Amino acid sequence: MQALEQAKTTLPGLWRIVQKFLPQIRKQRALLTVSFLALLAETLMRLLEPWPLKFIFDRIILPGFRVDAAGLPWLNGLNPMTLLTVLALALVAIAFLRGAAAYSSTAGMAIAATHVMTDIRGNLYSHLQRLSLGFHNKAKSGDLITRVTYDIERLREVTVVAALPLFTNLLTLVGMLGVMFWLNWELALISMAIFPIFLLSTVRISKKIQKVARKQRKREGAMAAVAAEAMGAIKVVQALSLEDMLERSFANQNQESLKEGAQAQRLSAGLERTVEVLVAIATALVLWRGVQLVLQGAVTPGDLLVFTTYLKVAFKPMRQLAKYTGQISKATASGERIVDLLDTIPDVRDLRGATDAPPFRGAVRFERVTFAYENKDILQGLNFKVQPGQHVALVGPSGGGKSTLVSLLLRFYDPMEGKILIDGHDLREYKLNSLRQQISIVLQDSVLFATSIRENIAYGNLNASEDEIIAAAKLANAHDFILKLPQGYDTVLAERGATLSGGQRQRIAIARAAVRKSPIVILDEPTTGLDNASEQAVSEALQRLTQGRTTFLISHNLKAVEQADQILYLEGGQILERGTHSELMAQDNKYAHLYRLQTVHERALQTLELEKGKTHAA
Repeated sequence: MQALEQAKTTLPGLWRIVQKFLPQIRKQRALLTVSFLALLAETLMRLLEPWPLKFIFDRIILPGFRVDAAGLPWLNGLNPMTLLTVLALALVAIAFLRGAAAYSSTAGMAIAATHVMTDIRGNLYSHLQRLSLGFHNKAKSGDLITRVTYDIERLREVTVVAALPLFTNLLTLVGMLGVMFWLNWELALISMAIFPIFLLSTVRISKKIQKVARKQRKREGAMAAVAAEAMGAIKVVQALSLEDMLERSFANQNQESLKEGAQAQRLSAGLERTVEVLVAIATALVLWRGVQLVLQGAVTPGDLLVFTTYLKVAFKPMRQLAKYTGQISKATASGERIVDLLDTIPDVRDLRGATDAPPFRGAVRFERVTFAYENKDILQGLNFKVQPGQHVALVGPSGGGKSTLVSLLLRFYDPMEGKILIDGHDLREYKLNSLRQQISIVLQDSVLFATSIRENIAYGNLNASEDEIIAAAKLANAHDFILKLPQGYDTVLAERGATLSGGQRQRIAIARAAVRKSPIVILDEPTTGLDNASEQAVSEALQRLTQGRTTFLISHNLKAVEQADQILYLEGGQILERGTHSELMAQDNKYAHLYRLQTVHERALQTLELEKGKTHAA
């Protein structure tokens, strides 16, 4: 009982995985049912396999031990050669039927497992896409990618390569033990004497293997995260000559993973050797007592042959359990990582009773909005309102809460206190997708995907027609340079749009926002880092994009916000000043002081450029 209790402590992880994936498993119940019936047929053939040999020994080779064929009286009337022919054909027929049943069960189970894992991978990817921004800010992308790809694949491989054969042989073990007790209870009890020792050894070593496997999977996820981070910032890595440092860090993690993998292999190999010794002891004891019973006439030589054959086959699952314990433990660790991810509940999600948002007019109101992130206050009791079509500029020092404010509008986060209303209704009344589909966004570092320019623009509105895509590109001052590319709108971009200049990338992003035709637009430093020509082209495009739309512009360049209908100066999570440019300049406070500093700095730069030009001309 103690061994069984110990065994139960190693199964919760596996049981948790099965429970989580039960809906996907049920989808394959027809295929699994057929495969299970084939498995039962395979088990039956395994049980029948040694019986022709029994009759050959008892009725042909050793006729002195001849006994009537119980249940098969027709065998008694056959002469030895005919009987030998029948039994030889029976051996072939049993082997053929067992092979066919094994193929059907293995292929069916493998196909079902592949379907299940494909569904799980799709669900996992979909779930990741919907997890809140707060989760993704903390998680490492490399580790998440490892879970979606490697962990799922390991779980599938082990299900087919290890778990399925193990289950097959365990079923065979149960059947053979039943027949062994029917043949001779004394020999069956002798052979089972090693089971308690086997269970204790397996439970103890399996727990160690699973612990090591969990550590190794966690480390491999960390390694993938480090590699993904380094590859994503390769320009910075090379510019700062960080290659050697990152290589050493990765090598250290890699070495630790190697040690943990070797430790798991040593534990698994030790368990295999222990089982082999136990099986040898059991076989020796059964033969020692079995021969005595044959000599006493209690059993026939054929009975002993069947018994020892069963014994050898029956202990195969024990050998396989030792062999596959390491793989199953690693798969369990991978499965638990997948389940942990699937069990993560998004902080921001559709509330019960949420409805699709109607077409917005664009009136926005913040009422006593407070937000904190990881116990750090970001926004404190914000109150302001924006009329439909108004342009609002968010200015102030970095860390003041500008980006967080627009993130709340997009419901990347929800306020801790207060509420945000659009057209008089709380954002949380609407489904996330229907809310975000009516908000366009252009970032400072706009992300483009490694697909065609046409598709990148169409991501703003998947139902956009060709004419709408071209119109959006023209609005964004992108149409002309797109036509000059080798394949025009069909030109496939490099990852993150690296084959385009910064200004070109930004204009594609504006086209993507324009094709959305949303009533609310968010611009987060859209012209930062651009040269004068690109900035002018982008600014013109932005003016056309935001015309008649409620617009939130985040900018450190106060020249760019002079025409805004309303300027909010944020610092320390609070709105310290609000009004038009002329009103804030008249107040002669923080905004006016910062504006004058920028103006003096800009004039100094212009003077410097002018002097350089004169010197160069001379």
